[in-house]
Amino acid sequence: MALLALASAVPSALLALAVFRVPAWACLLCFTTYSERLRICQMFVGMRSPKLEECEEAFTAAFQGLSDTEINYDERSHLHDTFTQMTHALQELAAAQGSFEVAFPDAAEKMKKVITQLKEAQACIPPCGLQEFARRFLCSGCYSRVCDLPLDCPVQDVTVTRGDQAMFSCIVNFQLPKEEITYSWKFAGGGLRTQDLSYFRDMPRAEGYLARIRPAQLTHRGTFSCVIKQDQRPLARLYFFLNVTGPPPRAETELQASFREVLRWAPRDAELIEPWRPSLGELLARPEALTPSNLFLIAVLGALASASATVLAWMFFRWYCSGN
Repeated sequence: MALLALASAVPSALLALAVFRVPAWACLLCFTTYSERLRICQMFVGMRSPKLEECEEAFTAAFQGLSDTEINYDERSHLHDTFTQMTHALQELAAAQGSFEVAFPDAAEKMKKVITQLKEAQACIPPCGLQEFARRFLCSGCYSRVCDLPLDCPVQDVTVTRGDQAMFSCIVNFQLPKEEITYSWKFAGGGLRTQDLSYFRDMPRAEGYLARIRPAQLTHRGTFSCVIKQDQRPLARLYFFLNVTGPPPRAETELQASFREVLRWAPRDAELIEPWRPSLGELLARPEALTPSNLFLIAVLGALASASATVLAWMFFRWYCSGN
């Protein structure tokens, strides 16, 4: 209901801008309707009082200090509820024959204190990406915006020696949503360093945020791209230019050339990248692997292995002694 009321408040804010000729929108115009503000002034000065226009102007003027306010986008419902409570309090003051000259500035000061206690919007982290956690709501126009950053991240250089392993980490330095995150990989071969998507083709075998090539060959030289998506919406595109160094492969013999020609051999570039399947040593080398639960599990497995070895040794000793 709070979000529905917020949506209905925006057209009313447009109407109020035309009526009052306010130079800048304030949070008041975003989170209250024109009819609500008019009703409050009518309660303060009367339905047809000559001071009605003066009351309306004083109402908006008291909140001009909030015209440039920016808040965390997730806090907008909280702020809308606070403005609703404020309108009810002003109606009670009007019913008690209070003065709007005093009530409006006092309400604006209380609202400023509430805004300072709201959770701040996260700062944009360059150089790229659609960063939803940094989205903020602007009272100056009653709209939200995200960081003005491109989806395409700068190309990262990866250099490996021919025959070694090349690994790519599709990781960004800003917070990603926790649900419905997918990773897809593409490749532009021929030694091409580019961010033009028309040169890339899909690599269906690669999935997840880590991928590797082993062994890396000179034919793998080119640009690899990883696209991070949430529910099919791109959040960032990362690029890795792989430069493979080392001597070229030995010249093929005529027999090898003839054999490959018969088999119509061709490298399967679409399958040159594979998902990362770490060994036990690689997993244990990662800092996040040595958690208390994992250490306990390793200790239990070690104890079980030791007990099994002891039982087997005892059974062998009994069998050997009984034979003698």
